[in-house]
Amino acid sequence: MYKVNEDITKATTLPAAFYRDKELFYDLTARIMGSTWQFIGDTGMFSADHNVVPFVFYPPLLAEPLLLVKQPDKGVLCLSNVCTHRGYLLINKAGKHTKLLCGYHGRRFNLAGQFEHMPEFADAQDFPRACDNLTQIPVQGWQQFLFVNLAPTFDLATLFDEIDKRVGFLPVATFRKDRVRSKDYTVKAHWALYCDNYLEGFHIPFVHPDLNQAVEYTTYETILYDHFNLQIGYSKDDTEVFNLPEGHPDYGKQVAAYYYWIFPNLMLNFYPWGLSVNIVKPIDHETTEVSFISYIYDESKIDASAGALLDKVEMEDEEVVEAVQRGIQSRFYTTGRFSPTKEKGVHHFHRMLAQFLV
Repeated sequence: MYKVNEDITKATTLPAAFYRDKELFYDLTARIMGSTWQFIGDTGMFSADHNVVPFVFYPPLLAEPLLLVKQPDKGVLCLSNVCTHRGYLLINKAGKHTKLLCGYHGRRFNLAGQFEHMPEFADAQDFPRACDNLTQIPVQGWQQFLFVNLAPTFDLATLFDEIDKRVGFLPVATFRKDRVRSKDYTVKAHWALYCDNYLEGFHIPFVHPDLNQAVEYTTYETILYDHFNLQIGYSKDDTEVFNLPEGHPDYGKQVAAYYYWIFPNLMLNFYPWGLSVNIVKPIDHETTEVSFISYIYDESKIDASAGALLDKVEMEDEEVVEAVQRGIQSRFYTTGRFSPTKEKGVHHFHRMLAQFLV
């Protein structure tokens, strides 16, 4: 349906019609979100009182009821939260469980989701079957973070092996979640427009005056990988930088920020003070919710870092993204060209989206 030339010097962007198409939005977004790794949270959701945590995977588009279950060996499984008897939701709130018991007719499962017992089924033939167990959903962890994928096509560990080459020296597993600095935003624009904006530093001198004072625009770098990309912001003036160890790929460079984007909608922004996780959540073809979740490593470095004014930068980004949303409604705009030097990340994103549009 939509194609993007693999040669950025010849390619054009996805057309305005892509962002305006309401029917396509629902079909495409459900397929993408249902087959990609999604950030669910961190292991802090478990405690002495909580070893089972229910959640809904991508409401309202997919709204799949799931459970995260901490196993006795400390591993974590993701299971369907729907009883295999009559479809009743098993667990309604986080809690401590030794078994998973359906409150409708008493069907019981162990913590691995395996069927154990069902009242009044002694005369049922060919029972239990494999489908009477709860479906296990792929879940993978990195540091303290958990990711779920309903239908994975690649191993997430290979992606984080690459990311660890640059941020593995940081004690990410001990970063502290800061609820005060964490915030949700509603953006009146298509979710892909928000990602388009994130994936290039081209706009920084024009849109973000404070960030432009912290990050050196002329050396801003984008590196592409199979399922993600990296933008590196080098420092300007007195901006805080990472204390990179010898042997690091960027040793000797003044790195102010590592901006990782994982297809389709996850940003991991590393600063000397810690990490800002950004999750882009499609709501409809004109509305997006963006969650900023802050994890603190060294609070003393926040004020002098490239991530010091996250809220201000977000407001500036929202203003331009919402203006683009209005602009693409024009009958005079169809598609644009990519800057070969500054919009590699956007081209990369459009190429990946186009794979779902054939």
